[in-house]
Amino acid sequence: MSELPHTRLDTRPDTRPEAGPDAGQGVPVLECTGLAKVYREGSALGEVSVLRGVDLRVMAGERLAIVGTSGSGKSTLLHLLGGLDAATGGQVWLCGRQLDSLGQGALAALRNHALGFLYQFHHLLPEFSALENVAMPWLIRRASRADAFERAERALSSVGLAHRLAHRPGELSGGERQRAALARALVTEPACLLADEPTGNLDRANAESMFDLMLQLNQAFGTSLVIVTHDERLAAKTDRVLRLEDGRLLSA
Repeated sequence: MSELPHTRLDTRPDTRPEAGPDAGQGVPVLECTGLAKVYREGSALGEVSVLRGVDLRVMAGERLAIVGTSGSGKSTLLHLLGGLDAATGGQVWLCGRQLDSLGQGALAALRNHALGFLYQFHHLLPEFSALENVAMPWLIRRASRADAFERAERALSSVGLAHRLAHRPGELSGGERQRAALARALVTEPACLLADEPTGNLDRANAESMFDLMLQLNQAFGTSLVIVTHDERLAAKTDRVLRLEDGRLLSA
């Protein structure tokens, strides 16, 4: 893909506490300290603590996998890191900006520029073509239609779908739909891609191919990658694997 604008990282001296199990040097793209999430289920059930003081630091270009049992809070953690939900305690920084210090408009703008999201189910809009779906993040930024479509075409080419631009999601295979969703997540060349069980709905062969493609594009574009997965064999291909257990993040 051609050069796209990146969110400028904050390069001021880092005075935050040293994050928990981490790796790498330089400027963190994504960081949290003391992150906690409590759900209050009513007086009968009381409080349910999902996350209990999670510390994490993700460096530029790093590939990180988070594993854990079903219901351990992996998706909750990803939502908090992406600013999609509010934490009960602790702080999250994205590209040097503290998320809970931002208004809704500024937070949405930062997410749009700095993050890409990929889920187990593709969430493509069924009435639009692959090209239109992938162009959507640029159209939301009010880019010209011609520019948005040009960028989307390059993104789809990078995931091997140059021949499927005009096809709607219902005309694509499961693997092709997920690759189109990956192209949409990366079309703005975000600082970090957050992926929640991105291969969970695919068969083994497609899961392997999809995972390898994500790692290849991460290396090509320098986008940090945080993957939540139950597949420890695939997770082992990343730079670092952490395990979420009893609400805490531990080295796997």
